[in-house]
Amino acid sequence: MSEGPSRQVVVANQLGLHARPAGVLAREAQSFEAEIFLIAGDQEVDAKSILDILTLAAGQGSPLELRAVGADAETALNTLEALFKSKFGEKK
Repeated sequence: MSEGPSRQVVVANQLGLHARPAGVLAREAQSFEAEIFLIAGDQEVDAKSILDILTLAAGQGSPLELRAVGADAETALNTLEALFKSKFGEKK
């Protein structure tokens, strides 16, 4: 497991963390220098990879942990946490 600041988030989207929000998350994560990980249980994936994110198969209500390591880790976590809270711009 990587070490660094982390945030607890919950998947609020009705359809879960499917392809569109996973793509939004990966693109946003790629804009930061920090390494960013998404953790579900004992599974840790690279949050900059849409395919890795999709392997989590995170449904609505799934608790996840965002962890970042690097100079802009806190900024990255703030930005990505806001995406989860806004349901990635989806209505449901």
